[in-house]
Amino acid sequence: MGKETAQKINKSRAIRRLVIWYKRNSAVTSIVDTAASSAATASNVAGNVVSSAGSVVTTASNVASNVAGNVVSSAESVVNTASSVVSNASTIAKNTLQPLVFDPLKRLQNNDNILDRVEKSQSKRIWIAVDGMGGDYAPGPILEGCLEAISRFPINIKFVGKIEKVKDAARKTGLAELLENEIDNNRLELIDSGEPIGMNEEATAVRKRKNASINVAMDLVRNNKAEAVYSAGNSGAMMASAIFRIGRLKGIDRPAIGALFPTRDQTRPVLVLDVGANTDCKPSYLHQFALLGNIYAKDVLQVQKPRIGLLNIGEEECKGNDLSLKTFELLSSEKSFDFGGNCEGRDVLSGSFDVVVCDGFTGNILLKFLESVGGVLLDILRSELPRGRRGKVGSAFLKSNLLRIKKRLDHAEHGGALLLGVNGICVIGHGSSKSLSVVSALRLAHSAVNHGVMDNLNRLQKLQVLNS
Repeated sequence: MGKETAQKINKSRAIRRLVIWYKRNSAVTSIVDTAASSAATASNVAGNVVSSAGSVVTTASNVASNVAGNVVSSAESVVNTASSVVSNASTIAKNTLQPLVFDPLKRLQNNDNILDRVEKSQSKRIWIAVDGMGGDYAPGPILEGCLEAISRFPINIKFVGKIEKVKDAARKTGLAELLENEIDNNRLELIDSGEPIGMNEEATAVRKRKNASINVAMDLVRNNKAEAVYSAGNSGAMMASAIFRIGRLKGIDRPAIGALFPTRDQTRPVLVLDVGANTDCKPSYLHQFALLGNIYAKDVLQVQKPRIGLLNIGEEECKGNDLSLKTFELLSSEKSFDFGGNCEGRDVLSGSFDVVVCDGFTGNILLKFLESVGGVLLDILRSELPRGRRGKVGSAFLKSNLLRIKKRLDHAEHGGALLLGVNGICVIGHGSSKSLSVVSALRLAHSAVNHGVMDNLNRLQKLQVLNS
């Protein structure tokens, strides 16, 4: 075999090894994903290697200079030992650069752990009542989320449901032993109840079926045996149960459901309310929603001076229907919060507002539309990615970015929405909630209790505008 033939074989093997390495090595993938300069360099290297076998010497030199930071003294020796270069680059990337970058999921977990330690050091464990039978997949995923939340946050759970069904679900999901351990540790308590209010049932069913799981859970809050309640069941039934059992705040005509939407700044979501509790509203209702949202943004979101917006079809104060025009007048004259004017649909996710108020009919459509955006966006991106070997290498680099986009738009990451305007902390979960949503919702409930939301909400009755 001639020298020239041997060199071609070595080059071909080096190319294959490098392509396989880029596809399988997660450390370099995450480096390229999160470090912009490293991403550009690695992308160029991958493209040059795949498209031009004749430039292996130059590629090897770039890999060594850009990733490892070493000077290649002999291009010929690098080509002859291509497998050694790949191995060394992998080791250097892992040991030197990997600590500087974070996989999205790991970063989420790390941030959660840091915040959890802070909350644990600053607050006592609180009891939260959970409607374990509410939701499309209850009770298994609900129980799984509760057990996970107990280990991460300073909370205890009163799990309400048919005990035999709960234990049977625990056995099927492999959670029986963990469930018994948490019961023995007095961090979880099973509370027996009747069947839940079905998703298709009328909200008024809560008045006839007193032993329904949501009613039993709500009674725990009313009797001060729990400081918050969570349910992924019938949202109308939960609101009715809250009104009948723990009552509305004085001065509030209609409670509102407040949901967090993502914005361009992932550290500062926007609160939109109402998103479904009141399909028909009066101007006074929207005024009260703004007052409720202002307190929520200050206490839970920790925004010093929340900017309130009124959802409308134009920025001008003369735009909109009769409800919008009259509500604008009320909000403009309110001195207890910062009213930023009308908010068009395109501005909801811009980060220009901290609270956006609207009627429940409009808000619910907005919420359901947003829930579909993440999945559609990912499908479009996947269909537009290039095909072939080079496309697969590029897709590996983009995988973490796509997952991060999905996470920011995924309603499961926010878990639930607060029912504002009732005399207690109530968190409403999505009907399709699974363990991740439950964990996020319970964290929201704990945060609301820990920041004294109810104390500030109760002060609303002292405002003259509510007593007029």
